[in-house]
Amino acid sequence: MEYRSTTLTKQQLDKALQVAVRLPHKHIHAGRLIFTPEVFQSPERETNVMISRFALLDCTGSIQVGAWSNIGARVRVYTHDHIHLGKRPLLELEEEHGVIWQDKKIGSDVWIHDGSIILYQVTHIPDGVVVGAGSVLTKNPQPWEIWAGNPARKVGERRDAADMELQRLLNQRKYRLEDDA
Repeated sequence: MEYRSTTLTKQQLDKALQVAVRLPHKHIHAGRLIFTPEVFQSPERETNVMISRFALLDCTGSIQVGAWSNIGARVRVYTHDHIHLGKRPLLELEEEHGVIWQDKKIGSDVWIHDGSIILYQVTHIPDGVVVGAGSVLTKNPQPWEIWAGNPARKVGERRDAADMELQRLLNQRKYRLEDDA
């Protein structure tokens, strides 16, 4: 079996980020996308991350991404929010006061699956967290937790698995469509 890397080369990463990184309120604050040094230190790989070019990374505030993380297609990571206080028109409030923003830290080995939304309130997604597809994360999870749903809630934890348990999973009988040929 031929090995194919699931991580991006530096050129692929740069190309994806040209599309994914947005500065929607740069007149208020322009953050940066920051990678930890470990992202570029895996032997035989240029990077050890996967960030889809179809993601949206709001860099009104800065976002730090750790090694071995995966940000899927249609994921939206927001570092800003609008002011929702009072009964004045919201656009008028934004014109007068701007938006609120804060930085966000995404740890190592974090997987944010397709279509998930990470809201402004979330400031830290620690190492090992998995966010299920289509989830709306509104709170900071704890390390190695699995969150899913809308709003997202903890649905499990990642744990160590023995080699035999992993082999059993890989070798289990799988459902296949009947062959009509």
